[in-house]
Amino acid sequence: MKQMSLEAPMYTGFELRAKRTRKREFLEQMDRVVPWAELVALIEPYAPKAGPKGGRPPFAVEKLLRIHFLQQWFGLSDPAVEEALYDTPLLASFVGLDLGVDVVPDESTILRFRHLLEQHGLSQRILETVNRILTERGLMLKSGTIVDATLIAAPSSTKNARRERDPEMHQTKKGNQWYFGMKAHVGVDAETGLVHTVVATAANVSDVTQAHRLLHGQETDVFADAGYQGVDKRAENQGKQVAWHVAMRPGKRRALDKRTFLGQVMDALERTKARIRAKGEHPFRVLKCQFGYRKTPYRGLAKNGAQLNVLFALVNLWLARKALLGATG
Repeated sequence: MKQMSLEAPMYTGFELRAKRTRKREFLEQMDRVVPWAELVALIEPYAPKAGPKGGRPPFAVEKLLRIHFLQQWFGLSDPAVEEALYDTPLLASFVGLDLGVDVVPDESTILRFRHLLEQHGLSQRILETVNRILTERGLMLKSGTIVDATLIAAPSSTKNARRERDPEMHQTKKGNQWYFGMKAHVGVDAETGLVHTVVATAANVSDVTQAHRLLHGQETDVFADAGYQGVDKRAENQGKQVAWHVAMRPGKRRALDKRTFLGQVMDALERTKARIRAKGEHPFRVLKCQFGYRKTPYRGLAKNGAQLNVLFALVNLWLARKALLGATG
């Protein structure tokens, strides 16, 4: 595919100064660290092919994949990303479109590509492919896993054709606040903070019930917050050769007598476990703060779960970008 260089500044000739923006810097880095060839090879067998009677040839998979990733990074809907390709030369250049020559994929084409990924389970395979490459480069280890979950809000409005909220989303109470939406459960590599497993559920599903689904099977130690108390006693976790390191409940920890040797040792142990678990929060920070993903854009767990797999694949690449860029020079 003809790829226009992001290094060449796109100016009209009337600017007094040229500035290297954060968006340009971000796209240049992601352009270098995303394994385009491997992902295109993954999707290509399922992509539409030119018909025997001719007609307009289908868009190149890499162009559609680049558009799909732009949607994840900047929170763009199908019609919004189509307009952005016309309005923002930087984005068009990243995709490899010359607006004076090339046809820009319309929102229906972009929608069909997303449905293609969902229908063939390719979103999860994108995460698996990225993680395999990171593992091969020594950037993801297998000895320990951090399990954690975060709430993702869903639109609570009933102003739609069915006049109802998304039936697959539910409400839950955290602290004194009620939330409506879903949960993103993740298994995170304890050494590097990279996500290896993603599970999407309704918001009212208890974290501890999903812990077994977040293990890859090669870890020897699992770290979790106090919400996973009793995880080692659950039937689905019996027989697993792992050591569970679950945080003490906050009230019990506050009651520790730190004037005693035992109290000091137990408090130090909790601090150590907390430092390890902190790595499990880094992917959520990138997801919500860097990529701006704070609300589900689709109805149903399947569509939103597929998007989460792609998002966390991109989160991993962003977190590992310095090591990857160093390896590629």
